[in-house]
Order: sequence, then C-alpha cells, then structure tokens
Amino acid sequence: MLTLALAFLFCFINLMPVAYACTGITLTAEDGAIVYGRTIEWGAFDLESRILILPRGHEFTTELSDDENVHLPGIEWTGKYGVVAIDALNRLLVGDGMNEEGLAVGVFYLPGFAEYIDYDPTIAEKSIGPSDVAHYLLSTCATVDDVREAINQIEVVNVIEPIIEMPPPFHWMVSDPSGEQIVIEWLQGKPKIFDAELGVITNSPTYDWHITNLRNYVNISPVALPDRELGSIDFSPLGVGSGMIGLPGDFTPPSRFIRAVAFTQTARETTDGLETMYEVFRILDNFNLPLIASEESDDKDIDTSGMRSSTLWTTAQDITNKVIYYHTQNNRQVRKIDVGSLDFETINEMQTFPLDIVKEQNIEDRTPGKESASPQPKAMLLDFKLKIEN
Repeated sequence: MLTLALAFLFCFINLMPVAYACTGITLTAEDGAIVYGRTIEWGAFDLESRILILPRGHEFTTELSDDENVHLPGIEWTGKYGVVAIDALNRLLVGDGMNEEGLAVGVFYLPGFAEYIDYDPTIAEKSIGPSDVAHYLLSTCATVDDVREAINQIEVVNVIEPIIEMPPPFHWMVSDPSGEQIVIEWLQGKPKIFDAELGVITNSPTYDWHITNLRNYVNISPVALPDRELGSIDFSPLGVGSGMIGLPGDFTPPSRFIRAVAFTQTARETTDGLETMYEVFRILDNFNLPLIASEESDDKDIDTSGMRSSTLWTTAQDITNKVIYYHTQNNRQVRKIDVGSLDFETINEMQTFPLDIVKEQNIEDRTPGKESASPQPKAMLLDFKLKIEN
C-alpha cells in the first residue's frame, strides 16, 4: 500500500513541472471594474509572443493533423468579434486575449489531466484542436453564457504540437464584464465547466481538486496570532504576518493556488480599474519564477538563450473598460492596449506587433542634471489606436 502511495506521489509531482507554472487572479474595484490578470511561465524556451489583432469577419480553419502530420479537415468558422491577444510561437496560438465585447480568455497548462478524444472523420465539422479553442471562443462569443453554449457544440481532438511532441494539455479561464467567470477543462474526452467564483486558476490537478484543497487552509488569516503566556513567560509573534503561518511558498500549482486565493481575498480596496491594475500586478509579482529555480530537471533539453525569466510576460485585463495592460521579462514598464478604442470596422486583416519594441528595461535616469537624457515613460506606452494600419 505504501509503495502504491509513493508511486502515485512520484507521478503527481512529475505531472506538475514548475517550468510551466502560470497563475491567474481576478479583482473587482469599488466602481465595479473587473480586472483579470495572469502570469505566463515557460522555462524551456522563449515562446516568442507577439500582440495579435484579429478582425471581425476573419475566416478561420482549425489546424488538425494525424501522427504523420497529414492535414485533416475540421471546424471552419467566421469571426463575429474583433480580438486583441498575446500569442505564442510566432503563430496563431492565443495565450491570453480580450475581444471587443470585453470577453477575456486565458490559456493555462493542465498536464496529466487534460484528455481529448481521437480524431473521428464523422464529426470533422465540429472538431477543433486544443490550440485553437481560445481564439474560437474569443472570435465567436460575447459572454460567458455564449461560451457555455459554444463548448457544447465542439469536440476538442488530439493534435500533436510538434514543439512539445504531444497534444498540448490546456484548460481555460473565461471572464466577462458581468463578473461571471468559468474554468473549462477537457477530462476523459469530455468538457467540464466549473464556476470560478474565487477568480483564481493555476495548473494541475483539476480545478475542483484545488477548491477542495482550500479546506486544508481555513486557518489562514490576515490577522496576527495573539500573544501566548506559558507559565511566567509571554510569547508574542515575531513580526507581522503570523496569521499566514502555514501558507505554502513553493512553486507547485497547489501551493500557488492557495497563495493566490489568500492574496486576492486580502487585497486592498481599489477605486477603479486603473488602480486595480496596480494591485493585480503587485499580487502577481509573488508568482514570478526565476529561470534556474524553475527548471523541470537537470537533464531536460532546454534552450533559455535570450531569456531573463521563466515568467515571460504578465497581463492585467480591465474587462470592464476594455484595456489590456502588460509587462514583460525584458521591460517591467507597464504598457497598455486600449481595446475599446479600436475601430474594428476599419481593421481588415490579421496583424501582429512586438511585445517589446526594444528588449531592454526602460530606465529613467533621475541623476540630478541628467533627467532630460532619459526618455519619458509615456513615450514607451503603445497606442495601437494610432499604430494599427487599416
């Protein structure tokens, strides 16, 4: 019995490589603005992410192929809504995005638990690859209710992602301006939708497991523990934060989920979406992963050349005011994309832009007498309303 337990534990740990350790949170401002934020960790190689603009009316075809890389027919659709997203691998593979209605979709890793069906030509017209689910939902749905309906009309099938040599094991967090949030997981070939009332997501195991695991931490509190008197000696907590004793601090998904809930439930009150953006980024700073600390194994064939962190980029999406804020491993200065100001009537083709104009930290020189030598921070804010070519 002990041997079986140890075997399960070994497998469980190896299904949660910290190199792929994304964390998502959500906060709400006093004025009702909802800000969903996330980190994206990928410690094996740079995902070469870009800003991606998808126009209304774009014609999509899912990318399906068999084990020998032979193309297979699948779902085709026409996008209803314009989309702004951050992609991966220099292609149409959305990691995080928002559409013109304020619907946000985030893609997270679920290794060892996500399971899709094998391709069946009799249902080709509703078959879609896991890498296409995010932009399918963003381009066709306006609300979480729309997403619930859309999920039941598709079949996610196994498609080998060449760079990882397996079907990508994803699950998705979906949010809309009404405040409704869900987590979608494909388990044993079937979709399962969880209400995400806490607005938090990490990685494996399944979402319902994380919710159950929270019961192990009901003692955690922002209030310091009281002094204790033992005999004639008075013992008081050492420093602040004693109410959080027992909060797990490692990089595994279960520990990050607990910390994310603890930090969001004790977040400071914020007045509006802009102020909430500050708090989302402050909390997500606790989940940044250094490169070496997040390696999956000593003998893993990885290429970290040109990388400064396993946390490649971090977003805060104000889905109420339709603004995406982000910073990257190269430049911690916050940049924004005002999705609500984009005129999707005049955007006619898919477009991409670099996340970083220059892959260097924008540093303002405050040395007396040298202030003018440094570019002003506002010069680095990306105004895509002006830069998009129609």
